[in-house]
Amino acid sequence: MTTRREFVSKAAALTGIAFMGCDGLPAAHAQAPRRREVVVSGRRVKTVDVHAHCGVPEAMALMGLKLAPASLVMASERIRRMDEQGIDVEALSINPYWYAAERDVVAKLIGIQNEKLAEICAAEPERFVAFASVALQFPDLAVKQLEEGVRKLGLRGAGVGGSVNGAELSDPKFHPFWARAEELGVLIFVHPQGTAELKSRLRGNGGLENTIGNPLETTLALSHLIFEGTLDRFPGLKICAAHGGGYLPSYAPRSDHICLTFPERCAAVPLKKRPTEYLKQLYFDSIVFTPEALRHLAAQVGSSRIVLGTDYPFPWTQTAVEHILATPGLSDAERAAMLGGTAAKLLGIKED
Repeated sequence: MTTRREFVSKAAALTGIAFMGCDGLPAAHAQAPRRREVVVSGRRVKTVDVHAHCGVPEAMALMGLKLAPASLVMASERIRRMDEQGIDVEALSINPYWYAAERDVVAKLIGIQNEKLAEICAAEPERFVAFASVALQFPDLAVKQLEEGVRKLGLRGAGVGGSVNGAELSDPKFHPFWARAEELGVLIFVHPQGTAELKSRLRGNGGLENTIGNPLETTLALSHLIFEGTLDRFPGLKICAAHGGGYLPSYAPRSDHICLTFPERCAAVPLKKRPTEYLKQLYFDSIVFTPEALRHLAAQVGSSRIVLGTDYPFPWTQTAVEHILATPGLSDAERAAMLGGTAAKLLGIKED
């Protein structure tokens, strides 16, 4: 297994990693606009996007998958778009598509994928960091992949789905993974895979599998981590939930009141504190669409637990920076932390 020091060819590093684009535009580096600098209270802020996707075609091919040619852009184009949006650093992640793969296949797939992620980060160290991929369907293997990704390849944590082949992240079989993540002190980015068990009810207009299904799975994943005692067992875990944590922060007090109104339903696993208090030991990206939603998220979980996310290349939030700048009730220090300060600390990124 090669280490980061051995990645000496920048040109070679930029091949094999696929930066998905919204429109398949060719690279336009020569016409690149001036890099936007984000300023808060007269001070330049380094912005960090914790929610940005990419793909590794060579790894996907092991499962018979491929990216549509029209969805690919070169690294220079990806950076150009980051410059336009005012994004200084992207933390790259790949949504798990490999949870159904056999052990030997997924071991090879993850090996290729994590090396390619490390290569692009070594080639563009000022612009990219990455989350390791892990085969969570084999928890022992996932532990090794996390450790290797962090210690040998310089990756900054791991990306995982909101469930694994129907198993909740709170399942005791995943405890070794959570224990190692806690020991390493790295960030785990939880991204939903959808709620396949509700597929029949999510049919029809509106793309409900995504519109409702994705945030619902995140809500379920976090709720199980809370109510099954996982966050009590591993209090030092650093978990960041995609899409503002789904629906949970919007209706979190109901989680407290279920234990007050029907205490027997919370008796199987006694918790050390009220369910809503666990939200303050999690992190959440800023993809909640309106200033009022972001203001409420900050009021519920604390502004220090929110980090900027774009979900790039999906055009949900073309103005992710403005979203934070325009949210009322935040201090300049809170805005600067959300834009990049908090994520930089979590991901080991040097601030300017």
